[in-house]
Amino acid sequence: MKTDSLFYRLFKTLPSLLFDLLDEPCPEAARYGFRSVEIKQTGFRIDGVFAPPEANEQLPLFFIEVQFQPDKTFYGRFFAEIFLYLYQYPPRNPWQAVVIYPSRSEELDHARHYRVLLDSPQVQRIYLDDLARKQDRDTPALGLVRLIVADESEAIPQAQRLMEKVQQEALDKALADSLTNLIETILVYKLPRLSREEIQDMLGLKDVEFKQTRFYQDVFAEGRQEGRQQEGSALVLRLLTRRLGKLDAQHIGRIQALGIPLLEDLAEALLEFEVLSDLDAWLKAH
Repeated sequence: MKTDSLFYRLFKTLPSLLFDLLDEPCPEAARYGFRSVEIKQTGFRIDGVFAPPEANEQLPLFFIEVQFQPDKTFYGRFFAEIFLYLYQYPPRNPWQAVVIYPSRSEELDHARHYRVLLDSPQVQRIYLDDLARKQDRDTPALGLVRLIVADESEAIPQAQRLMEKVQQEALDKALADSLTNLIETILVYKLPRLSREEIQDMLGLKDVEFKQTRFYQDVFAEGRQEGRQQEGSALVLRLLTRRLGKLDAQHIGRIQALGIPLLEDLAEALLEFEVLSDLDAWLKAH
């Protein structure tokens, strides 16, 4: 399961999640922006930079790493990336580092060179098995994290309870839709033997919801009526360019060769794309 990408998507969609995990409420949580940053001339890339609103120089800049595999070199790489970032992009804000482990067993004891940093209040380590045992804090965002680390046998009933909570709480419709989509996506990752349709049935979801959106109608309704595959591919290319940046000729050619059914699938899938490699993976699979 691509656990790190799931967490990065959660942070991007629900900035409040980080502050729920830290148990440190932040009134401006929703104004934080999550991104990845390339470190020049080093081959390093920081996948989790959680930036506060520019106008507030008192709020911290967070460096986040999701570490689900034991790695003896992790702390050396992580702190090297942080200090290279601070050197190349000097921020006005203070900084904090957060490492998320599934449990303490994944954290290898090779950190003596970094003990002063690990003992600093600027570095925090979160162990999700501790979070799973604690039910005193129960926000929808934390519910998604508990779903990620749940055993497969508990995933479906836990997801169903989370869906009920989302439906019962008076949430903004856009937020409720995002949470529903994230619950479904987590189950798709956790239970690959089940089809998306089977998961939707278990959660009481209907695929028609997407086809009723203006997004779907704008891209395909008119194109289908007039039978023009070219229009559908042009609109999908325009949406991909907005989401991922300029595409090269090879990507454009492959998308223009898709039929209407695959263009429909791509139009739905691109809502979840974060980087160009997501598009490459989808094209390879189809």
